[in-house]
This record gives sequence, C-alpha cells and structure tokens, in this order.
Amino acid sequence: MVKSFDHVTLVVRDVENAKRFFALLGFKETKSVVISGKTMEDYMGVPGIEADHVTLALEHVTPHTEVQLLRYRHPDALQEPNIDRLNRLGFNHICFAVDDLDAEFAKLDAAGVKLRNKVMRFHDRKLVFLRGPEDVTVELAQWS
Repeated sequence: MVKSFDHVTLVVRDVENAKRFFALLGFKETKSVVISGKTMEDYMGVPGIEADHVTLALEHVTPHTEVQLLRYRHPDALQEPNIDRLNRLGFNHICFAVDDLDAEFAKLDAAGVKLRNKVMRFHDRKLVFLRGPEDVTVELAQWS
C-alpha cells in the first residue's frame, strides 16, 4: 500500500535556475552527487549515463517531499516538443499545496516567474499554473 508521495524528478539544462525556482517555493538543497556507472545505467535504462543529481526538499513538512533535478552530462537530454501542451499523453503537471496563494503569487511574480493562467477557484481550492524549469507546469493550490 502506498503511504505518501515521495518525490518528482525533473531533467533540466540549468540546475542553478531550477534551484532558484524551487527555492522560491521553500525547497532547500539537501544532496548533490554525480550518478554514473553500470548500476545507474541498468536502473535508469540509459546507457553511458553521467548526470548531476541534485535533491531539493521541503523542511519541516510531513510527509517528506522532494524535487530531484537531473542534468545529463552524457548522453544529451532529449527535448520534449510538447512540454507546453497539457493535452499531451503522460506527465501533465505537479501541484504543491500552499497556505496563502496570494502571498506566494506576489513573491513569485516579483522574481519574474511566469504564470500560465489566471488564479481560479475549483473544487474548494484556489489554483494557479506556473511555468517551471524547462517549461514544466507547476501548480499551486490553496485549500479553502
């Protein structure tokens, strides 16, 4: 039986930019290693893998929540041509719960983070989509 969400991993070209974005949401870097070798090749299914693997986590939250960043050194990362299309098959977006959506929005806006839409109310929540690193869609939700 699943206990809770654990992490999401994003492949990025610019680790520092991604770390800045997630720092705005309260994530802190907890680990940074380079992954490579046969064990990682077999596990990831990527021959010749060599990648920076950075773990970001929210402090003092239960359950433990992480965003992991991968920056491929080898092989080159594959571009997703439909990353901006939320009607594509597969991964759609990730959502984080927040206490005060307006305060988060103001902080993110001041830092130049781009919105995908206007704030809306849906199913007892106030929601907004953001453009995250590599144009991955990140949603914020404030429960009523």
